[in-house]
Amino acid sequence: MTSVTFANVWKQFGDYTAIGDLNLEIRDGEFMVFVGPSGCGKTTTLRMLAGLETPTYGKILLGDEDVTLTQPGRRNISMVFQSYALYPHMTVRQNLAFGPEIRHEAKSDITASIDRVSSLVGLQALLNRYPSELSGGQRQRVALARSMIRRPRIFLLDEPLSNLDASLRNHMRTEIAELQRQLGVTAVYVTHDQVEAMTMGHRIAVFDHGRILQVATPAELYRAPANKIVGMFIGSPRMNILPAKVGLDGDAVTVRCFGTTFSVEGRHFARDRLSDKIELGIRPDEIQWVKDAPSRCTEKITGKVTSLETTGSDTFVLVDVEGTDVNCKFPSFAPVKRGDTVDLVFDPTDLHFFDAETGASLKATSTNYN
Repeated sequence: MTSVTFANVWKQFGDYTAIGDLNLEIRDGEFMVFVGPSGCGKTTTLRMLAGLETPTYGKILLGDEDVTLTQPGRRNISMVFQSYALYPHMTVRQNLAFGPEIRHEAKSDITASIDRVSSLVGLQALLNRYPSELSGGQRQRVALARSMIRRPRIFLLDEPLSNLDASLRNHMRTEIAELQRQLGVTAVYVTHDQVEAMTMGHRIAVFDHGRILQVATPAELYRAPANKIVGMFIGSPRMNILPAKVGLDGDAVTVRCFGTTFSVEGRHFARDRLSDKIELGIRPDEIQWVKDAPSRCTEKITGKVTSLETTGSDTFVLVDVEGTDVNCKFPSFAPVKRGDTVDLVFDPTDLHFFDAETGASLKATSTNYN
């Protein structure tokens, strides 16, 4: 197993900076997920780790070894791509054996390796089939097995589930996470899907415009986002962002939003960074319908229902509150309809506070990665 260190890494394409001053340590045996919107630099970072791109500046270390200029074939890194890239004229067994054969491994070792990895990913009954005879999930298993067969130091996965349907993606992400746990190998997984990131990663690095905004566990990202971009990207449906104003009242901070004024203990804030105008962040599941609210929800706002989306277990309701759309979670098949006026309540301790200009979190406990 091997740790990974990016030290002051930059990647430029002409005048365009794809990655700017990247500093990140991936721990030995960790499942790290890179997540962010398209074009944010996550795949470029993965390609630099694989050796398919060379950093413009900075260093990349595998353990204590500087591999910044090392050829891809000498890094002992395996990579699984979005496309399966299987040889169509070869059986599954031949696809798995191809890499070891060109490395001139002994036939007995190749057979043992194929038996080992096919057992791990459930391919024993498919070894004599061709890729055209396999489903999408089975092809993805072959691609995974082919990467595992060389016992790599690092396991890289670049959006490997994008071509699968929703139910199969759910199944495969569980399988991949379990395989990584069994193998104990360091893994880096790239995705734009925050649900994949939250369910698979030990830690998650959130990218935006070539920089890492925050590195944290899924729970930390959800509960204490470093800034508004992270808060809105993590969680589905996305976090509501509401305009507000603040003032100081002794040890407390007074917040005014939609005509409601309430107090929050000042210890929750980095008081030296409080500005006159802030934005409140609150997740849909933290805004309660007054008829279904626990007693701790003390602050109330009122609005008109503009749309409903029922998922079966929940109903997500969009409510117009003084011209601002607020998304909230109601009970399954709640008896409300478009045009109804509803009262919503929330607990002030569930709120996230962001600087209206910079987007930075104003919570004293947040950690920023800029």
